[in-house]
Amino acid sequence: MARRIAPWALRGFAFLTLFVVASNLWILRYADEYLHERPYHASLAPSAETIAIVPGAYVIGLRPSSALRDRLQTALELYEDGTVSRILVSGDHGRTNYDEVGAMQHWLLSRGVAEQDIVLDHAGFRTLDTMVRARNVFGVRHAIVCTQRFHLARAVFLARRAGIDARGVVADRMRYAAHYWNHIREALARPAAVVDSYVLRREPKFL
Repeated sequence: MARRIAPWALRGFAFLTLFVVASNLWILRYADEYLHERPYHASLAPSAETIAIVPGAYVIGLRPSSALRDRLQTALELYEDGTVSRILVSGDHGRTNYDEVGAMQHWLLSRGVAEQDIVLDHAGFRTLDTMVRARNVFGVRHAIVCTQRFHLARAVFLARRAGIDARGVVADRMRYAAHYWNHIREALARPAAVVDSYVLRREPKFL
């Protein structure tokens, strides 16, 4: 019995491995032409109505984690130099005692961003949710995504799949504590993004 099962198990493992590798290569290749290092030149902005999108990450109260702070700092620089007109902050506010969006808003307000220029998305539970909601709920058509290098290709891929003319700016300003784990997790998240986009056509938790 074991001998009959083993070849099928090996074939299944080989197919899964191939799919994971192919999905990673596909997303990285797809997004490559839309990714930019800092500083990002304003002339590359798709439109005068371009908005910065900052996907959420871990916060402690009103204090963003180092990764989220760097995303916000990147968006702030784009706002200050006139590259973007507004900043959309999207994250997890699924519990009363945990609010990524409120922490991001507080950080931006304390650095001089006008309140009316901050768009709040309290249901950005996943990157897919953030991008689809940006397009379908908030009407974003042109965007610059601000996030870490490991995450940027998938974020831009999902934004463009959602119908946004999106580019991405690398937000890295340090080596983060979870560096290796982030890359491992992302290597598994890219295949999931391919399945969600092309096979399941998954929608956000809330629209």
